[in-house]
Amino acid sequence: MKNLRAIPKFFKAKRTFNRPVVEDRTQTTLTELERAFPEGSIPAGASIGITVGSRGIVGIAEVAKACVDFLKKRGATPFILPAMGSHGGATDEGQRSLIAHYGVTEESMGCPIHAQMATRSLGQSPEGLEVFMAESALEADGVLLLNRVKPHTDYSGPLESGLTKISAIGLGKLEGAGTIHSRIFDLGLGKAIKEAADMIFSTGKIIGGVALLENAYHETAKIKAMPHDTLFAEEEELLKEAYTLMGKLPILDLDLLAIDEMGKNISGSGNDTNIIGRCVYGYISGTAWQEGMPEIQRIFVRTLTEESDGNAVGLGLVDFTTPKFMAQVNMAYTQLNAFTSRAPLGARVPLVLDTDELALKTAITTCLERPDGPRAIYIKNTLSLEDIYLSEALLSEAQGIENLEILSEAESLAIDSDGWIKSPFL
Repeated sequence: MKNLRAIPKFFKAKRTFNRPVVEDRTQTTLTELERAFPEGSIPAGASIGITVGSRGIVGIAEVAKACVDFLKKRGATPFILPAMGSHGGATDEGQRSLIAHYGVTEESMGCPIHAQMATRSLGQSPEGLEVFMAESALEADGVLLLNRVKPHTDYSGPLESGLTKISAIGLGKLEGAGTIHSRIFDLGLGKAIKEAADMIFSTGKIIGGVALLENAYHETAKIKAMPHDTLFAEEEELLKEAYTLMGKLPILDLDLLAIDEMGKNISGSGNDTNIIGRCVYGYISGTAWQEGMPEIQRIFVRTLTEESDGNAVGLGLVDFTTPKFMAQVNMAYTQLNAFTSRAPLGARVPLVLDTDELALKTAITTCLERPDGPRAIYIKNTLSLEDIYLSEALLSEAQGIENLEILSEAESLAIDSDGWIKSPFL
């Protein structure tokens, strides 16, 4: 291509966020479970499933193992219950493989994993939503919901991503995830999830949950256990707290956001839509999907995380990538996830340029030309926003931002002779 604009120089900066941290996840989990489930609340010999989803929750294996050990101490018979809708190709082995990436295996947990995809219909909700629940959950004596509570990537409401969602969509497996997402355009995703969760809770199988919050440094900020009867109310309060812990880009009006990696372990949409300001249910380039979110003209992504197992759903929110990225993508997994969530945009392929260098130059050239150069930020991923790189055009603005420390002079990105970026985050 001819007449492409140059890649700007970038300076390194460090952001400071609120940082509560759980120092001992195992002990905190056990203490919380003891408080929420006193002696006698769990029948001896009861088979109890513990949900594990597809997200990259820090310390999930450690917390899940603590749940297993606690239930064994109470005389129950625990098992791990993968709860992730259509992810992992909607197969037993695919979902086992996903949680194995996070260290959750039968060997590490000391209990079985029941990953069967079979479900049973619970009938229809008051709004006509057919609700499904995993047979492995229905055949158990109870289910302990385990998940991270955080802002959802596609809707806002009193209950977003967390215990309620993993009960409705995760335990619903492929059928449940599909029927819930099919009601996005009339019932709304938030209401559909709550209606499904209400019916699943009415089976009497949900004994309660363990919720985790993470800070902006991808560390465990809080662990809280709760019985089933207070779960919805307690999760609402935890979601409010989760919003205060989120990382954010320091500048919201950008020409370009360059991202080192995206993936299912980072966000359900590959990149957290609360960070990039784009949503898989439709967006206009440069227009935030929720008020107060970034307005970004172009997004470039370099790699897909190994933990994604090829699922690159959310790729349609990216404008530019390379053949190296596409070689990591399993389109069957990606398309199944996009179909199940009724969001074909999630599997749409962006412009694929031969190298990182060409993709960046092309992205910049398609933006408004500014006298001071492009307004650009380069991040590792949408979960890691502490160490970031900002283009020279943002220097004066960055100098006035509280809790943002400038660490270096502006320098050119390290790009080899073949046009590939050497990641500054390695």
